[in-house]
Amino acid sequence: MPGAKERKPKAKGAPLTVSPILQRFLKTYEKHCAQTRTAVCPAIKRDLKASISDERMLRKFVLVRSEDTSPSLLPISLEPLLLTVRDEGYTLWRELCVWGLQLSNPEVARLALLLESRGRPRCSLSTLELIDCRMDSWSLGRLGLALQFSGLRSLVLDYFKCGKEELENLCSGLKSSRQLRELSLRFCGLGPQSGPGLGSLAQGSTVCILHLDGNNLQSSGALALLRPLAEFAETQGTAQPAKSSDTPQLLQAGERGQPTLSHTTALAEALSTKTASGKKKTKKRKKAIKKKVEDLAETGPWLVKLHLADNGIDGKGKGGESGLLEFIQILTCLITHSTHLRELDLGNNVVGEKAAVGILEALRARKTGKLPILKIKVTPQISSDTFRSIWKNSKKSKMTLKKKKKVKN
Repeated sequence: MPGAKERKPKAKGAPLTVSPILQRFLKTYEKHCAQTRTAVCPAIKRDLKASISDERMLRKFVLVRSEDTSPSLLPISLEPLLLTVRDEGYTLWRELCVWGLQLSNPEVARLALLLESRGRPRCSLSTLELIDCRMDSWSLGRLGLALQFSGLRSLVLDYFKCGKEELENLCSGLKSSRQLRELSLRFCGLGPQSGPGLGSLAQGSTVCILHLDGNNLQSSGALALLRPLAEFAETQGTAQPAKSSDTPQLLQAGERGQPTLSHTTALAEALSTKTASGKKKTKKRKKAIKKKVEDLAETGPWLVKLHLADNGIDGKGKGGESGLLEFIQILTCLITHSTHLRELDLGNNVVGEKAAVGILEALRARKTGKLPILKIKVTPQISSDTFRSIWKNSKKSKMTLKKKKKVKN
């Protein structure tokens, strides 16, 4: 029709640039390996080539120690990978997993600078795993200090021999973090003396998921960890409404100058009064505001998941039977009153029948107080009736609603 506007053909989208980016990344990585006289990690090279072939960005980097430890072979190092990320400005990674390597102080310092992202685009890492990696006390302290500037949500340090000094250095940095949610210290040789430090960490950081399986905290160490949590829960009481999500409480506006969730909701409602044509923009803006507020959590004992399996919690360790009894008293107080705790693993700890009965009564009191269901795991070395009752009281009821078939006329 004359006068009608001709529609321009839709652009088919920009050509994929994934392969060139990753090919350049691989080339730079191999160059840095040659310059530092270290070996190219087979897992990194394999994952890069697979991503190039599939035309997708590589989000997870896994650096693994070589199984062949011949003296003639070059060692695998973290430094070439960090140099490559820096030189290529690669900000699309989300996870870095380093398994079984000896990390030097310069390597940890370079990693810390990358996490801090001072003067550069913000590091997009959300998960850092350093499993069975050997570091000294200085390296662990430097890594802890970097966390207050990073956006890490999860830190895994399993199979790291963590003494009192190393734990103190790590905790001092973690207390300043406002992003970290999950911390794993499985099989790190933590003993009873580590309990107060872990309790202080749970009380003064934003960590809400804590994995401590395979250590040797015993009753006294676990007691020191749980005491601040139980005291806080008892102070709050069951009058406080239960949280529906597993996230810590948000910052109060008067405390840190950040908007609370109610303020965010009011702002979102004000934005929603726009015209219908701007609905999509309004939704995006509401999500952005809510995410910004949720990213900043108030420090406090907000543990949602706590794993203490295989920690020597029985009547044989430090403190004996009296220490175990005191631990159970604190534990049942936490179970009865905590509105935050959702998951507790006490497997492979022989607490005994009396303690198991106390846990069962606490679960029933929790149910009477209409608190959220607590998923709990205990040792099967108790009577079958008590074990079955604990399992039933920590299990979410699955009610299936059968849909009625529509009758055809």
